[in-house]
Amino acid sequence: MDTHRRSLLLGLALSPLAARANIAAPPEVVAELPGAQLLGSGRLTFLGLHVYDARLWIDERFSADRFDRHALALELQYARTLYGRLIAERSLEEMKRSGGVSDAQGERWLAEMKRAFPDVVKGDRITGVQRPEEGVRFFHNGTLRSELLDTDFTRRFFGIWLSPQTSEPKLRQSLLGIALPRS
Repeated sequence: MDTHRRSLLLGLALSPLAARANIAAPPEVVAELPGAQLLGSGRLTFLGLHVYDARLWIDERFSADRFDRHALALELQYARTLYGRLIAERSLEEMKRSGGVSDAQGERWLAEMKRAFPDVVKGDRITGVQRPEEGVRFFHNGTLRSELLDTDFTRRFFGIWLSPQTSEPKLRQSLLGIALPRS
């Protein structure tokens, strides 16, 4: 293979990495997770409608199989208007999928998420920052909205996107930078 063609192929292969490297972390991620790196990003659609774009920011020690033990930030940029109450309710449904959430615990978590998640419009961002062995901090467009010191909540919340049992496995693979199998 000639040098020009090899260089072109190498450039094409590395272009997704270059694109990732050029995306700046939002201020709340920089403040909460200094040195954070973008691991992956993906889009959630529902019935063909674009709901949000997600980005996963990690520290250098991150391991997908032990995501709950690492500092990370999940940034969701919304593509449409949604009520915060509905975001909270859907989040709780997803958290309950793995079982073991009592009604009382679910009610507490729902109340916390309703306080944390405002109504959003197109372009708004909600960022969750996982603090290992502590809990989670939620930001809306860079402003701290809520802090929940509950490691079980935190593990289940981020598990919506990062657990192998997620209801959105393609989004998980995109966030974790895992190559999708060819169809």
